[in-house]
Amino acid sequence: QHTLCGDLVLGRWGNYGPGDCFVLASDYLNALVHLIEVGNGLVTFQLRGLEFRGTYCQQREVEAITEGVEEDEGCCCCEPGHLPRVLSFNAAFGQRWLAWEVTASKYVLEGYSISDNNAASMLQVFDLRKILITYYVKSIIYYVSRSPKLEAWLSHEGIATALRPVRAPGYADSDPTFSLSVDEDYDLRLSGLSLPAFCAVHLEWIQYCASRRSQPVDQDWNSPLVTLCFGLCVLGRRALGTASHSMSASLEPFLYGLHALFKGDFRITSPRDEWVFADMDLLHRVVAPGVRMALKLHQDHFTSPDEYEEPAALYDAIAANEERLVISHEGDPAWRSAILSNTPSLLALRHVLDDASDEYKIIMLNRRHLSFRVIKVNRECVRGLWAGQQQELVFLRNRNPERGSIQNAKQALRNMINSSCDQPLGYPIYVSPLTTSLAGSHPQLRALWGGPISLSAIARWLLRSWERLHKGCGAGCNSGGNVDDSDCGGGGALTSLSNNPPLAHPTPENTAGSGDQPLPPGPSWGPRPSLSGSGDGRPPPLLQWPPPRLPGPTPASPAPTEGPRPSRLPGPGLLSSEGPSGKWSLGGRKGLAGSEAEPASGSPKGGTPKSQAPLDLSLSP
Repeated sequence: QHTLCGDLVLGRWGNYGPGDCFVLASDYLNALVHLIEVGNGLVTFQLRGLEFRGTYCQQREVEAITEGVEEDEGCCCCEPGHLPRVLSFNAAFGQRWLAWEVTASKYVLEGYSISDNNAASMLQVFDLRKILITYYVKSIIYYVSRSPKLEAWLSHEGIATALRPVRAPGYADSDPTFSLSVDEDYDLRLSGLSLPAFCAVHLEWIQYCASRRSQPVDQDWNSPLVTLCFGLCVLGRRALGTASHSMSASLEPFLYGLHALFKGDFRITSPRDEWVFADMDLLHRVVAPGVRMALKLHQDHFTSPDEYEEPAALYDAIAANEERLVISHEGDPAWRSAILSNTPSLLALRHVLDDASDEYKIIMLNRRHLSFRVIKVNRECVRGLWAGQQQELVFLRNRNPERGSIQNAKQALRNMINSSCDQPLGYPIYVSPLTTSLAGSHPQLRALWGGPISLSAIARWLLRSWERLHKGCGAGCNSGGNVDDSDCGGGGALTSLSNNPPLAHPTPENTAGSGDQPLPPGPSWGPRPSLSGSGDGRPPPLLQWPPPRLPGPTPASPAPTEGPRPSRLPGPGLLSSEGPSGKWSLGGRKGLAGSEAEPASGSPKGGTPKSQAPLDLSLSP
């Protein structure tokens, strides 16, 4: 929804129009995107999700989409090859017969990668079930210690009265659902679950969880906290045995009961557990999340069996899973809201029941960037196949789910198109409502065109422009500022020399061999190579400012006076600056034909007046 319209505008899906259909295909995820309406900066579309794994027919069509036509080198009955970046004759001829074309071979889209594990293989032996039950007990203790209502539960009179007998010497809960094969804290001497045996295994974990609380709680073996944890752990394991509906040691009843508790279906049938009805949050906030977290910890046990031996590591792992992972049944509204809110990871226990199999799978969804192929399908082909499905099912009464019209046809992608139609014609796993995608929500397109035009956007642009202009002029127009660092208008004719070393002035000793009169002080340029290229050894001439005087009568100049010369304030329109060769001044709005009373533009005060000979920059030998 956020990127579709922008990708269409950027041309990543090729040519498009209202009514076009595109297929997004990958190894495990396939979907059909139907463009309903195309407007100015918006696209209304509908997404139809197909099967995750797919049937045999769908897999054949996915293979036809993903196969590389560039590898075909055939021409009729021989294989002469093909030119670079040109299809062979057989491949080009075959592509002309298809009702679809690949418009993008690698379209990266953010989505969920799906991994499923068979729960039967993870719980087949008793040792693996014992690990699950142990994590179940530890998770219940964790949620009890983290609950904000712990003080209220410990001070509740009804709960304390119901749990008082468990502290009696020799007490043991001898329910038939408890056994030594799956319960780590089973008391073999008393043939049941007892408080001393429970503390021998889990007291360290209870004390660590209590130490992580902000308010201190009594942590002794006969404290109300330990008694409450023991009662809830016994209740949770009895609920698992009750949901299994069987006392046998087979795996199928155990998985059935685990799936029932995972959905939140708790059956309290024992009178010894009725104290839990004093506060239903004991079930909803402690026991139910304990089952789900135990399944995640049991799955992590296969990757690193000894990772959760230390209480600190186990506590941090449960806290991290609470923050970044959503564990719930797929029919729970929390599952849908988690997907819509882009939760990084999700976990569920799915019961797959069909004609041929009855199994339980642990589904793990991780948000990541996925690569798809974008296939544009002929819109008339899609409408024709959907119309044919209506005719066969509604009018011809062919209710066979494996009817011939829904079998694979790689030239038209018949199976993928027909299965994406609305039920009962097809069987899509998901059909979205009509969704509108806006071009302004695409981050790359927004960076290119700057977003929509509005009064607030114009005001922000004017404010930023004024701030840049004010900052540049303030830095460049100050006295001694460097105009190269600013955009100050009118300052481009000034050159600051304050950061450069002073240039050497020509002296009579340096110019004695030239035979010219001494030059007034002024800047000089460095030597330039001789144009004649002669190797007579003479130094190249200097290009100097002001230029040497031409032979002729010297214009009269006022006699120099002794003492300091009175300084003249610059008049209006005159810019002055301090340079290494004296004060420089620029007359405002005056060219080279200025008055004799004023010095030439760009010449030092007291230098050669403007009445001198014209400027001659030619090189003389």
